[in-house]
Amino acid sequence: MKLNHVRIKYFVMSSLTAVFVVWLVGSGQGAQVKIALGSLSVPLLLLLFAGMIVTYLLRALRVYYEFADATRGRFTACLQLVLTHNALVNLLPMRAGELSFPVLLKREFGVPMMRSGGSLLWLRAQDAIILAALSVVVWPGLDPAMRIAGVSLLILGGILLPHVAQRLLSQFSTGKLGTICVALADSAHHARTGWLWTIANWVVKLTVLSQVFAQLLAADWQVGAAGAVGGELAAILPVQGVAGIGSYEAGAAAALKLSGIAWVDGLKAAFSLHLLVLASALVSAGIALLASAIFRNRVASDDARTNKSSQET
Repeated sequence: MKLNHVRIKYFVMSSLTAVFVVWLVGSGQGAQVKIALGSLSVPLLLLLFAGMIVTYLLRALRVYYEFADATRGRFTACLQLVLTHNALVNLLPMRAGELSFPVLLKREFGVPMMRSGGSLLWLRAQDAIILAALSVVVWPGLDPAMRIAGVSLLILGGILLPHVAQRLLSQFSTGKLGTICVALADSAHHARTGWLWTIANWVVKLTVLSQVFAQLLAADWQVGAAGAVGGELAAILPVQGVAGIGSYEAGAAAALKLSGIAWVDGLKAAFSLHLLVLASALVSAGIALLASAIFRNRVASDDARTNKSSQET
């Protein structure tokens, strides 16, 4: 029964992606997207890709310090792990790529999957809180008092979250769930610097995405910020289409609608930006994998030469 439920979700979200693509092609909007991408200035594209690289580095730092006992001295491996994980999350529907995180940590650093699973919950909780707080700050039409109240409540939630995790630990102290709760509580208490990396990551990402949205829509930065937070809020939901296509665009267009941007224009701008973000994720992961393969082959060759020299002497 559970398997059928999962299949239904995959089918529904894959259908959403298919419907969006069919609409895009059938309505002739694909040509408009191509024109929109061509209108972006080279400096802005460089800013976007540089900003995305900075976010990858910040996320790698977060993983590096989260699992410092296992990753010490191996930041490059953390960066490759983050790039691979990011590419899989961007490509696979229903955020199925998240499952690669504990697998990659186990393979690369020997971190138990239950521990990394609990830590992943904590990392995503941090993402949700910071993204929600930044969304309250830039969301169009909100009263200043509501912005202050919303951000304050989210900060309070972040402070209380470790204590909630500890309460969970006390109730589920055995079995797999207990192990995950231990990891969650441990991450929540010792990874305080993770908040800094998380805030920096989202500030950089939303800033560059907002700039691109603003140019695509010929609007000001605040309108672009609304589109950026709308798309990213949709992207962190567990229900996603293939490569997030359809759900990301719908979230961004809905937020832009509140700023007076027509629904179709919001969809086109969001899809244009989404393609650039996907390209950044895939190219970065590909370069990292290629560089890793070259490095390992070189190390293997050097070891082979060393062994051969030792045998000859």
